[in-house]
Amino acid sequence: MNATFAKSETLLEVAFAPLDLVRQVGLVIGFSLLTALAAQIVIPIGPVPITGQTFAVLLTGALLGSRLGAMAMIAYLIEGAAGLPFFSAGRFGLLHLMGPTGGYLIAFPAAAYITGAFAEHGWDRKFFKAAAAMAIGSAVIMLSGWVWFSIVMKTSPLLTLFASVIKFIPGDLVKITLAAAVLPSGWKLLGKRK
Repeated sequence: MNATFAKSETLLEVAFAPLDLVRQVGLVIGFSLLTALAAQIVIPIGPVPITGQTFAVLLTGALLGSRLGAMAMIAYLIEGAAGLPFFSAGRFGLLHLMGPTGGYLIAFPAAAYITGAFAEHGWDRKFFKAAAAMAIGSAVIMLSGWVWFSIVMKTSPLLTLFASVIKFIPGDLVKITLAAAVLPSGWKLLGKRK
């Protein structure tokens, strides 16, 4: 059986249809908690650690779409800023959000929104398009993190380029590959189920 899906729907919008208010709130909270969990996967490599957050952010956008993906990331930031130990390695609070890694965190809603917008236009159905959408979302996070880190550290952006961007590219490529592989597989499974 060949199933076709409307271009304006994401994988979870189809899987959980109809997506009423209760389901939307549940997904937003659930994906904010997934991001908090991913933040606890930490590889300390300097002032900016490698975490699982970007994987969760990009996947959230692709699965929930632009609006709900951004809302999940806003909820995540509010939860962490309010004192829940949701930032990397159990950190929390407004001071951490405004610290050297704050630029990455603040970019999460925009990255989820952008990735979700691409998914809503069918980019999540093929691996290379999904990877491209996630690479664009990741670039938004990296650019924001780089600029913010340079300002907070009061250093030239060129001097902070390695510490805040370049050393994360290999890990981000792995995260993007994994996340992009999940999406077309999910659509195939959903098509078989329908």
